[in-house]
Amino acid sequence: MSKGSPKILSTGIKGKIRVLHCIETISSGGVEKVRLNYTRIMSNDFFELKIVCTQAKGQIRSELESLGVEVIAIGTFNHPFEIRKYRKLLQVIQAFKPHIIHGAVFEGNSMAFVGKLFGGVPISILEETSDPKFRSKRANQLLGFYSRFANAVIGISPAVIEYLKNQVGVPNQKLKLIPNGVDIPMPTNPKVIQILKDKLQIREGDVVVGAVGRVYNQVKRFSDILEAMAILSLPHLKFILIGNGPDLESLKEQASSLGLQDQAHFVGYEADPNAFYGLMDVFCVPSLQEGFGLVAVEAMFHHLPVIASQVGGLKDVVQEGKTGYLIPPLSPDLMAEKIKNLIENPTLRSSMGERGKQRALENYTSERYCKEVEKLYLELLSNKKIEI
Repeated sequence: MSKGSPKILSTGIKGKIRVLHCIETISSGGVEKVRLNYTRIMSNDFFELKIVCTQAKGQIRSELESLGVEVIAIGTFNHPFEIRKYRKLLQVIQAFKPHIIHGAVFEGNSMAFVGKLFGGVPISILEETSDPKFRSKRANQLLGFYSRFANAVIGISPAVIEYLKNQVGVPNQKLKLIPNGVDIPMPTNPKVIQILKDKLQIREGDVVVGAVGRVYNQVKRFSDILEAMAILSLPHLKFILIGNGPDLESLKEQASSLGLQDQAHFVGYEADPNAFYGLMDVFCVPSLQEGFGLVAVEAMFHHLPVIASQVGGLKDVVQEGKTGYLIPPLSPDLMAEKIKNLIENPTLRSSMGERGKQRALENYTSERYCKEVEKLYLELLSNKKIEI
């Protein structure tokens, strides 16, 4: 679906479908990246988009606004029913008059509920974007209450659909599985890759394990990769972590204490990490929870075998023994075994990477995600007999 010429839009639509997106913070996370990719495709002659969020900063906000999408930050919620913040939301709704309000993340879904119930928005869509293992029973009940008023509830992976069905109590007829999508990356100039290799002192014969993500180690468990490397004790094995966060310094200290200070490279945040994937031979996602696992798909687009925790959406993204390996979380010893197997079998690395790229192209592109979301919009508009 190319920008400006959606393939499934009814020719009977004469005006623009106004969609108000509600999410939490716009910074550098997966939810924001999906919304940015969505905006690049959907901001066209058939759609008018706005975004309400709690906070907004950084390059993603700038890119959204450069695409002509207004980003309105109403402030962080201290509790789910902070009336002052919802007044700002309702003011936006009154001025914009959206046909559809589309929430994501718990705060965004709260806003979508309020927009539907008190703002009179005809269609409300909730989207669960996380693997909420540790969400409280009360929060699950509240989300279930929101879903009663929603016209549809999207889950971004089969694991999330199971959560919505079994723990939240969303009825089957409202559930919609729409896996996340990633933009197909452009090939990186080999000269750029060589410059990065020289900068990070990656030499001929080195094998590089990579990871990308916010450095919240309690969830992302990048420390398990360092432990796996210490188990293997291979001087030619390097580690590159792309990302920033509160636990970055403690990870550096851990690398030093394990004697890996010359093998572990902490690059920090990169708005466009694509070139760094070109340095990697194996990609690891050792998270304790992942609603989907966008970085795993990004790695697959770069022909990388993926070693991932057998949790959440990762269980469906990574195919065991075909595109990589699935291991129990908190298993650095097993991760070390899988890394060693891939180091010793470059042909296996290549074949897994090729199958991974094919799987990503078939199932996890931004265009496929947008096409399914667009189809849902049109179905709901038709069901409500709303003419544009």
